[in-house]
Amino acid sequence: MSRLIKPDDDDLSAEAAKSLLRLRFDPRDLDRMHALATKNQDGRLTVDEQTEMESYRRVGFLLDLMHSKARRSLKRRQAGEMAEARS
Repeated sequence: MSRLIKPDDDDLSAEAAKSLLRLRFDPRDLDRMHALATKNQDGRLTVDEQTEMESYRRVGFLLDLMHSKARRSLKRRQAGEMAEARS
């Protein structure tokens, strides 16, 4: 996944980066993840719930990679704008 998204590359446009940063889990999903995590700590997850929790984990990892790339891109653009302003 990292090789596909390349989170260390900062080549997104500002518009694309801001759009990616708006991608978030819905509050219902956050509540469900919390419920699954709590149930997992108690060792009470069913096989289906384990699969569901793993899906949330994978999507969360993907979202983290995209957010990282977006933040790096915005930071690079801001640094470039500041350098131009000083010139």
